[in-house]
Amino acid sequence: MPEPQLATTSLGKSVDIHRPEGITAPAAPTVLLWHGSGPDERDVMGPLARAVAARGVVVLVPDWRADAADGGRAELLDSLAFARDHAAGGRLVVAGWSAGAPAAVGVALRPETAGGWRPAAVVGIAAQYDRPARTTGTVLLDDLTAGRAADAPVPVRLVHGTQDTLEDVAYSRKFRAALAEHGWEADLTEIPADHAGSIMTEYDPAARRCRESHDPAVRAAAAVTAQVIADVARGV
Repeated sequence: MPEPQLATTSLGKSVDIHRPEGITAPAAPTVLLWHGSGPDERDVMGPLARAVAARGVVVLVPDWRADAADGGRAELLDSLAFARDHAAGGRLVVAGWSAGAPAAVGVALRPETAGGWRPAAVVGIAAQYDRPARTTGTVLLDDLTAGRAADAPVPVRLVHGTQDTLEDVAYSRKFRAALAEHGWEADLTEIPADHAGSIMTEYDPAARRCRESHDPAVRAAAAVTAQVIADVARGV
């Protein structure tokens, strides 16, 4: 894959733009992919972003800081505005890993967060959904119970590793069931991975951050994550 193009949001946060080979304009579906709560860790999402781009999708990976005074809300929504401009009205999917996952789904449950705009679909990877989402400040399970956006539910795809000891897969199972109960199109794909492995990485204790994994088993499991995101982006 070619090196990502570096861009900047209006708030000055860096964004990596991963394009399929041969794509020089937003002629492919677009995915906005949010990292977790580690500050400015767009590089952590690089392995997964490259795998999704190789499947014919433009992937935007912005930095954001969960330790900001607002929990990262302004930076996340600023990157969403950047992605909407970049997609130029084309199909745009919002996805996230760990803390980025409820942030992504929150945009679908509370479209007023983005001025009434709704993504084509959302993807949540390896997260729990009973805490306030960084984009909305509300708990997604509570939003579902209150009937938020039930008039036009957005497809939700969840991916979770069965070996995840940080965020147990039970969280995604519970959330998928809640979505279905409230009339949302929801699906959960379970993969043989831990928390980091779900995005093709492994945790490095010395660096205290995730880095790309070259373990064939990890890469095979996370390739399923990439395929789910690519399929959702293409509307498959």
